[in-house]
Amino acid sequence: MSTAIVIFGASGDLAARKLIPALYANFRKQRLPEQTRIIGFSTSAFSDEQYRENMLRAVRTQTGDDFDEGVWAGFADMLHYRSGNLESPDDFAALAAELGTGDRAADDIVYYLAIAPHFFTAALGNLGAAGMLDQSAGTGTRRIIIEKPFGRDLASARALNAALLGVASEDQIYRIDHYLGKETVQNILMLRFGNAIFEPLWNRNYIDHVQITVAETVGVEHRARYYDSAGALRDMFQNHLVQLLTLVAMEAPSKVEATALRNEKAKVLEAVQMTAPEHASLNTVRGQYRGYRAEPGVAPDSSTETYAALRLFVDNWRWQGVPFFLRSGKMLPDKTSEIIIQFRRPPTQIFDTQAGVTELFTNRLRITIQPDEGLHLRFITKVPDRGMTTQPVDMDFRYRDTFGGKAIPEAYERLLLDALRGDASLFARSDEIELAWRVIDDIRAGWEGEHAPPLEEYEPGSWGPAGAERLLGRSGRWWLHESADPAPAPPQ
Repeated sequence: MSTAIVIFGASGDLAARKLIPALYANFRKQRLPEQTRIIGFSTSAFSDEQYRENMLRAVRTQTGDDFDEGVWAGFADMLHYRSGNLESPDDFAALAAELGTGDRAADDIVYYLAIAPHFFTAALGNLGAAGMLDQSAGTGTRRIIIEKPFGRDLASARALNAALLGVASEDQIYRIDHYLGKETVQNILMLRFGNAIFEPLWNRNYIDHVQITVAETVGVEHRARYYDSAGALRDMFQNHLVQLLTLVAMEAPSKVEATALRNEKAKVLEAVQMTAPEHASLNTVRGQYRGYRAEPGVAPDSSTETYAALRLFVDNWRWQGVPFFLRSGKMLPDKTSEIIIQFRRPPTQIFDTQAGVTELFTNRLRITIQPDEGLHLRFITKVPDRGMTTQPVDMDFRYRDTFGGKAIPEAYERLLLDALRGDASLFARSDEIELAWRVIDDIRAGWEGEHAPPLEEYEPGSWGPAGAERLLGRSGRWWLHESADPAPAPPQ
């Protein structure tokens, strides 16, 4: 059986930084099918050799000291390039003929749309017209991977789903979110459902609230044209943060396979309480870092948010009344992605901390997705030789300590391999996408109404606007940072 991987947009940044290095890593680990061809398709006029030279530089940059000349020589033989236009039916017909004829005919084909969203419809139409997704003959599989952003609202997401389902069946479609390919994100399922000590406590009876943070230290950089029309809510929440929410809140699937997993995630999104427009300022915060409007490519009067914080509720039996606080922003102090499960305080506090202040929250579980991947369980212990003085301590698990020099693979490495194998467990289904947009569109509607929260300016290097602290402070809670746990903010 032979396999072809066709990358549309092969001369772009995603292919050079992520896709080709991920395929090289899988080849190095002998995980690609033996008879594999990787065909790059783009408008740039490269020969096979020129494209291989370009990708050699990219892989060297991404792998550093781990680069192996011998491995590359074998991998490079798989690499080919075809110049073509995404809007040209003739170019797709020529590619289809190459994939389907002679001794180089492919049995299984994966198409990767690493292209700008405005080309999606044309590319899908041409793939369909050329019969490149047809597997009715039974000779092999045809799959398509599509990158985010998957629409910019519910209406456009539905239109894109309709275009996809017009040329392929749902089981052929792999909507990719690289966050789901991260080892630490997958480990959320193992933590919850593989350990008897956590699942009995994973509910409203024992958990006070959940915090999900995805923070960036950079500004918009070269993405200003896209970002200024999207903002933090569309760019980060609809995909990354909402996916993390579903993994934390979902019920145990009947088995570890795509349909069962995605069914449970969809149930969480269906249960997310919609935010009434008149409550937008109570449940959401939006901010913009000082200097954003002076960035190249940003409108001087831009009202695009570079920071957002939300309070969401999941209206089901397990989570009734438990707030989920989500935040993400640019130009923050640390680049970090983490989930904090804050457990309820004991019914009475009979011990004082070392500082003489009664602990409000004694136990929390911190799941660090990046950069210091691991788990940290906080509990209270007695300080030796100090009477009944107590002190919070952490029980830590770090990937780098436990697994030594074994590097955590790039997310794309796992996701590309899963697509080749036909495992859609870590890819989003059409109803997940649309349900996530339903949540985001509801919030954006509140931001456009009379009760919209103000667009607050915040200093680069801070943890965002003051409104974010008030969002939690009104209920006597506060944001938790890895470097330190600040004193609780007074209720507002």
